[in-house]
Amino acid sequence: MTHYFETPSGPERRRDVRMRFWERDWTFATANGVFSADGLDLGTAVLLRESSPPPRASRLLDLGCGYGVIAVALATACPDAVVDAVDVNERALELTAANAAAHGVADRVRPLLPEQADPAVRYDELWSNPPIRIGKEALHELLLTWLPRLAPGGVARLVVGRNLGADSLQAWLNEHGFVCTRIASAKGFRVLNATTKP
Repeated sequence: MTHYFETPSGPERRRDVRMRFWERDWTFATANGVFSADGLDLGTAVLLRESSPPPRASRLLDLGCGYGVIAVALATACPDAVVDAVDVNERALELTAANAAAHGVADRVRPLLPEQADPAVRYDELWSNPPIRIGKEALHELLLTWLPRLAPGGVARLVVGRNLGADSLQAWLNEHGFVCTRIASAKGFRVLNATTKP
């Protein structure tokens, strides 16, 4: 079985999905072999509903971007920001590029494999519905790689299922040098905000 956090093999079957958030309607191209190919997943919907885009941001990160919903939305809402859209699934990155072009933000959305991202860049905000199912050890390694790339005063906005360990992840982040608070809880998901300690 191919997992969405790997590049799928076999033919790609694209289709459009429609969704509504931030008081507007959106259409995105999606395909088999990527996360939530049938539409906006519940966790990301909760994250978008409970979080507002930072209009004055200059550099943003969508970690585990899938087909680019968060990256494209942030670039649209934050006209001065460059958004790095990072994923290990190359099909997802191709879809992100196509969706960025369709929404007129291709010049500011940068689809990247993790190793292509400049480790010196510091982000005003990191948004993620992180891939919990890669396992706790891999997830912790992922977060310890990317959260230190927040700029001073930057914030990571994470959505995690309560039954998938959201509360233990919050505690773990607080134990590992971050200030992590729960800002919302809805439909079985927690929205966590994490910042680096001053």
